[in-house]
Amino acid sequence: MFTLDDFRVMTFEKKCDIITFHGNYLMQRVLADCKVFLYYTDGFFIEVFYSPKYQKVLMINAFDNTIGLKPYLDKISLEDLVS
Repeated sequence: MFTLDDFRVMTFEKKCDIITFHGNYLMQRVLADCKVFLYYTDGFFIEVFYSPKYQKVLMINAFDNTIGLKPYLDKISLEDLVS
């Protein structure tokens, strides 16, 4: 459907649409005053940094390497994604 590079150059609104309609929610974590939601779609991962204080998304980060998963590795199983 689209690649990581395609996603990275999309508008903020388009990224939000992709996450809403195509993203598979995996989990969330807390980082400072943000909730970070982790999604998987089309071969890469997406983090959504949400501020409860300001009630808005502050940043969207997409990656396809295991380094980006380091904060999550002890909490999630990737078994369902590779089958």
